[in-house]
Amino acid sequence: MSQEDDNLRRALARQVKQLRDARPAGLVGLLVIGGTVGLLLVVPVIVGAYLGRWLDEQLSGYSVRWTVNLILLGLLVGVVNVILFFRSHDR
Repeated sequence: MSQEDDNLRRALARQVKQLRDARPAGLVGLLVIGGTVGLLLVVPVIVGAYLGRWLDEQLSGYSVRWTVNLILLGLLVGVVNVILFFRSHDR
């Protein structure tokens, strides 16, 4: 292996480390984290609401049991998503 190859490998390893350690800073970082947390929390609730509404329409009579229960389940899943997100991205 030549000296040039060795220098290239070290430079590449340094750049990979910088990319792994890079985090958005300031206002942009807060917006990125806030948007991610919002999506992690809201998407399961919306999916639960739509699925619950569809299940309630399939049953005879007026009922909101599935809708309410799946919204609450979606909220629980969303909270767990947010907790896992912050545990994996400790700041």
